[in-house]
Amino acid sequence: MINTSKDEQTSFTATLWVIAAVQFLTPFMFSAIGVALPAIGKEFSSGAVQLGLIEMVYILGVALLLLPAGRYADIYGRKKIFFSGTILITLATFALAFAPTVNLLIMFRFIQGIGAALITSTSFAILNSVCPPQERGRAMGIVVSCVYLGISAGPTLAGLMIDYLGWRWIFLSAVPVELTILIFAVIRLKGEWAESAGESFDWFGSAMYMIALSGIIIGVLEAQHLAMAKWFGLAGLFLIILFFIYENSIAHPILPLKKIVNNKVFALSNLATWLNYAASFGVTFFFSLYLQIIRGVPPKITGFILIIQPLLQAVCAPVAGRMADKYSPAPIATFGMGMCSLGLAGCIFISDVSSYFHLFSILCIMGIGFGFFSTPNSTAIMASIEKKDYGMASSMIATMRTCGMLTAMTLITALLSFYLGDQAVTAVTGPDFLQTMHTAMVVFTLLSIVGIFLSMARTTKGSDQR
Repeated sequence: MINTSKDEQTSFTATLWVIAAVQFLTPFMFSAIGVALPAIGKEFSSGAVQLGLIEMVYILGVALLLLPAGRYADIYGRKKIFFSGTILITLATFALAFAPTVNLLIMFRFIQGIGAALITSTSFAILNSVCPPQERGRAMGIVVSCVYLGISAGPTLAGLMIDYLGWRWIFLSAVPVELTILIFAVIRLKGEWAESAGESFDWFGSAMYMIALSGIIIGVLEAQHLAMAKWFGLAGLFLIILFFIYENSIAHPILPLKKIVNNKVFALSNLATWLNYAASFGVTFFFSLYLQIIRGVPPKITGFILIIQPLLQAVCAPVAGRMADKYSPAPIATFGMGMCSLGLAGCIFISDVSSYFHLFSILCIMGIGFGFFSTPNSTAIMASIEKKDYGMASSMIATMRTCGMLTAMTLITALLSFYLGDQAVTAVTGPDFLQTMHTAMVVFTLLSIVGIFLSMARTTKGSDQR
């Protein structure tokens, strides 16, 4: 059994910057590839399905391993899993840079997603294992800020590299950074963290969870391209219900439902995470199409406009983190959720002649809201559970983010299908697209308002465990 409480030699500062660096790279790899898809398709003469798979398999690789990896890390050591993920993502990134065929590119992309899952499931857990309680908000703010910087830098830097160097440089440029992080982590990260050592790992539940989630993700993301997609989705939903029943019946589950239900702050904070991402994720999607197709804004200018939101998120996240160290994090997160609701409500009134001030105001409000929600909410989650469950909690935060994104994508796909059918989004179908966006924003605003009430509910007397 590993006694992590004696690892006093661990450098909190070194750990913080290692975690921050990898949390920049993983979303960067996710957001950058979207810009490169046309160039990749041209080089390999790939169809829409293959290009869609390049994005889908990364999400699949991340989502499948999050919960199992977090629980495994709690038992056998978070640093081991973190190192494994860093090595795997480095090798996969290098292989992607030299992929000779689109099928190999898809395979390496899946492996890269697995590596990202191993890193994501342990990052917050390691950070909170070495972080003094009074510094938790500041540390989480720095890491969350790096996540948003990765999201915002991805499309911009990828666009420049594609124009001047080629799409493969998106991956080539990341390899030296990943190697530097790995070497620094090996040298500076001391000790190990495995407070659940000695407990059994739920292999059967993990397999059931991964199969169920695969079905759901395929059902959502491939609904327009695969005839059997809806059956995959329904089978996945049925199996996930069986998974919940099974997990509730065993001693050491990967998802401790009883513990989650009995922890009001943890349960409501994770539900708020899901609703916030479900409500907010679609803004960038709709704004990208609206600016380019309805308003005729060039792609590069569109990218610079959309970068406003994540940049403000990156600025606000550390500020919110410092506030969460001094005050209860739940009300700060609730304020952030309220700002997001305000921004989403503003999207309902966008027309084909809306002023750019209107659009910029929405992006600014959303950026501030998201920045003030994410860090305090994550701080509240990590502060509400025991050290032995940090891996599970870190994985839950990331899983709720993914589930929120999938919820948004499902709703957007259904609405586009209802209003536009098989028609492409063009200037001719612009009115139908705007109707789709307005309907989606009404639903997203309502989801965000529900999230406000959930966030407020955890602040009742005795429920805010800091």
